[in-house]
Amino acid sequence: MKDSRLEDRDTTMNDTKISARGVQVHYADNHAIKDVDVEIQDKTVTAFIGPSGCGKTTFLRCINRMNDTIDICRVNGTIEIDGEDIYDKRIDPVQLRRKVGMVFQKPNPFPKSIYDNVAYGPKIHGLARNKAELDEIVENALRRGAIWDEVKDRLDAPGTGLSGGQQQRICIARAVATEPEILLMDEPCSALDPIASGQVEELIDELRANYSVVIVTHSMQQAARVSQKTAFFHLGNLVEYGDTDEIFTNPRDKRTESYITGRIG
Repeated sequence: MKDSRLEDRDTTMNDTKISARGVQVHYADNHAIKDVDVEIQDKTVTAFIGPSGCGKTTFLRCINRMNDTIDICRVNGTIEIDGEDIYDKRIDPVQLRRKVGMVFQKPNPFPKSIYDNVAYGPKIHGLARNKAELDEIVENALRRGAIWDEVKDRLDAPGTGLSGGQQQRICIARAVATEPEILLMDEPCSALDPIASGQVEELIDELRANYSVVIVTHSMQQAARVSQKTAFFHLGNLVEYGDTDEIFTNPRDKRTESYITGRIG
């Protein structure tokens, strides 16, 4: 008979989607990330919190190699997705970013129709063999972005003509259209009003059924509402990582407690 403790341990190990070990990031002489180790679980919302300039967005951008686009940036250490080193020279960053979608701080729809915004990724990755398949992908993505009912009768209208909250949900639909496994969100609500922020937060909670979601947020209230795991960054260090409830009610590190109670940050 198999030991149930082993089963629990196996399940936990198998739930790890992203594994980072000894990650260091330098921008020229600036040491932005210092020796970060973290295991991020699948089908979970993980929030990165911390003061401005603490390294949370820099680390987020390591997960889909967005920092590759910055000439002075150097990344060391290991980041694995499903056990595969994403910085291996054989990994194509374009294919990696299909697997790891990203939503940015400000809604950034392309100057195209709503349909073409969402169809763009599936087209360039060859995910549809014909128009009917592409139509289906676009509809499914817009449904996952919780905006299909609002735009289904005006798919030819420009995406830039929508409200801020709608634009951000179009961007989320665009990110999920290529069937990623991980969704990175860099302060996705910071440019939105409270009602639109609430809609996006509800959507994030729904998305975790299908994705590993990692969100950078300045709002501790938002982190508490949407995430199951929280990582606290300070001065380039990952200070503390654990269950969100535990981080907010019983932090182990004095720096975490000081940030949460407003004494630093």
